[in-house]
Amino acid sequence: DAMHQTFPTTSLRECLQWRLKQTFKWQFQFLKYFDVCVMMRGCSMVKVRSARWKKSRNLRLLEDGLTVWCESTKSSRKAKARQTFAVTEVECVREGCQSEALRQLSGSVPEKQCFTVVFRGARKSLDLLCSCEDEAQRWVRGLRTLKERVANMTQKEKLDQYPARYLRRADQNQDGKMSYDEVKRLLQMINIDLSEQYARSLFKRCDRSGDNRLDHIEIEEFCRELLRRPELDAVFRHYSSNGCVLSTAELRDFLGDQGEDASLNHAQSLILTFELNDWAQKNQFMTQNGFTMYMLSRENDVFNPDHVRVYQDMSRPLPHYFISSSHNTYLTKDQVTGSSSTEPYIRALNQGCRCVELDCWDGDKGEPVIYHGHTLTSKVPFKEVIETIAQYAFKASPYPIILSLENHCSVEQQAVMAKHLRSILGQKLLTRPLSDQPLKALPSPEELKGRILVKGKKHTPHLSQLSKSGSSASFSSSSEDELASNNKSTPRKEPTKICSKLSPELAELVVYCRSVPFRGFESVSELQPNDMSSFSESDALRLIKDSGKLFVRHNSQQLSRIYPSGQRLQSSNYDPQEMWNGGCHMVALNFQTPGEQMDLNQGRFLSNGRCGFVLKPSFLCNPTSNFNPENTGGGPGHIPTQLTIRIISAQQLPKINTDKASSIVDPQVWVEIHGVAIDNTRDKTHRIDNNGFNPRWDCTLSFQLQVPDLALVRFVVEDHDHTAKNDFVGQFTLPFTSLRTGYRHVHLLKADGSSLSPATLFIHVKVARRGVPIKTVSERMAAAKAKA
Repeated sequence: DAMHQTFPTTSLRECLQWRLKQTFKWQFQFLKYFDVCVMMRGCSMVKVRSARWKKSRNLRLLEDGLTVWCESTKSSRKAKARQTFAVTEVECVREGCQSEALRQLSGSVPEKQCFTVVFRGARKSLDLLCSCEDEAQRWVRGLRTLKERVANMTQKEKLDQYPARYLRRADQNQDGKMSYDEVKRLLQMINIDLSEQYARSLFKRCDRSGDNRLDHIEIEEFCRELLRRPELDAVFRHYSSNGCVLSTAELRDFLGDQGEDASLNHAQSLILTFELNDWAQKNQFMTQNGFTMYMLSRENDVFNPDHVRVYQDMSRPLPHYFISSSHNTYLTKDQVTGSSSTEPYIRALNQGCRCVELDCWDGDKGEPVIYHGHTLTSKVPFKEVIETIAQYAFKASPYPIILSLENHCSVEQQAVMAKHLRSILGQKLLTRPLSDQPLKALPSPEELKGRILVKGKKHTPHLSQLSKSGSSASFSSSSEDELASNNKSTPRKEPTKICSKLSPELAELVVYCRSVPFRGFESVSELQPNDMSSFSESDALRLIKDSGKLFVRHNSQQLSRIYPSGQRLQSSNYDPQEMWNGGCHMVALNFQTPGEQMDLNQGRFLSNGRCGFVLKPSFLCNPTSNFNPENTGGGPGHIPTQLTIRIISAQQLPKINTDKASSIVDPQVWVEIHGVAIDNTRDKTHRIDNNGFNPRWDCTLSFQLQVPDLALVRFVVEDHDHTAKNDFVGQFTLPFTSLRTGYRHVHLLKADGSSLSPATLFIHVKVARRGVPIKTVSERMAAAKAKA
């Protein structure tokens, strides 16, 4: 009735629809809240590791709303403290029996009572069986609700919450108040070592009741004082004429210096978005608090927000792109004793990986399996891997996936592989060319959207290789490619004859990725557009160093895949940047092994919406290019560029040695440039002793780049150690072409690539090309003043 009176033209039906919508919306929000309440109350569940290993556990969401305690009644007190996980660590929650352990129970337990918590990084998934379906659904919905809440938190909310996480632990007698000793304990927890004099003066200033204990409001004031950002205040005052507010014109000048849209409309939109003071917002001013909110937001990230989506031309042929690729994708650890699993495929695909590897061997009962042959690695059924790929193939990216099959199977089990590929992948599997016309160039990622391609050999072998069954094709493996590549210096000789026979059913599935041995650059003209070669890391590196220009031209038209040396028994990785410099496409790395190399890979494919395809620079796509990655200066791609980075401060760096309560980080920052050989360099700040909470350096580092379009910039924070190797704290890597100028925040990542939030660096970036600096507004004003 109220709505009908307000809007007389609306019908009764429309009024009822509106009312129902509001009711359901309220009920949905209530259910979300109720789910979280159920989690806080706690539930008894069964933790599952296998069909035989099942243990009872009590799970409860703690009061901070971010931590889940998984308690075992038989655990020691020390073990209990470690049996928690944070919602920020959760990558996703899967309903039903969607893990290897729970699949073993499928049929023996109700599937709707099971769910799996999948974590970011190397932490094992948590498989759980609830007592009833309703309980499982509430935990699944609750965890997803909390994940959504965390994802939507602003950086300021994360920073404000950082000390609060430790308040309950620091409050030893749990009376809701904190003595000076408890405050000192809190400071150690949050990684800051204040001087005794300053800590006591700050404590007394906040202790308004004078009882030598801080209550809830006083603790908030204490934390707010700790969270002050004087370096942000200084930037604000530099642009504010009165030191109190920024006018729209002053904010516009700041945006111009940042290299952003310096229009009044953009400045006004930022005031409407980030200014919390009603009076200031109404009068189009930005206060210091509003400015801080803006500077801490994702809007001010060092990574270009336009590159978060797919922004590059995706209609070019496949050889014009770098393609995110995984080696030994099935392994969880090393390639000698590690476990084989479907889980690494899920992790790789969710990271945007577009080329995965499957080492296929004959299995029991006629079913092929995947594992690292002739080693102690466990086996996983080929069928399960294909089912997993079918489910997760296009969740992170819509662009094509390449299955690199390393085939060691008999003809009979190859036919089984072909059957599974067709039946499980269905229409996603590409089984014939997109066009009936003769192939002049490979299709584009756009044309192959949603399709899965098979990579393998498909050539007519010599008569001596033909089997009685008439097999007329052979498949590739990394070992075959490595042996065949050793003959490239004598291309007219017969290739090494170690090809396994291939069933016609599997041969039919190779369309655009036909593997052929590389027989030297003089034979390139004989290749078809769908011919591609695989190179060991050492062979690829030798070609780049000895014949870089020719290799670049080859890679402008033919796909290439690089794989790690077989001697890397611990599944370590090579430097992928050297391969990208030569225009190589599928630079396959062991995704299960964190480190600098995977940081670079994550940085390379961070842009273009993390879709797994990144357009190569134009000088790597031209078949007549004269670009040489070993050239020391001049030529295509060489644009002399000065990069100046001022490392100003850091915020909320985590403790490294958590076993020692008194241990405080002594941080220093490295900035590394990874690109062509002439550009590779690194420099560091000085260290700051005993302060991981808000260390300040104000240290300027300068770098001269020759080929900026290939460069990656890596920020690394370490804990300085006088007697041993520095400990890794966090890092962030991004392409130089995605780096934004001006005052920016760098959101650091852990060693496994997951978020280290709220840990950040605050920096200032300046870029000058060909020796001509891009003058800021303030520089122009200073120059005009000096001239006058």
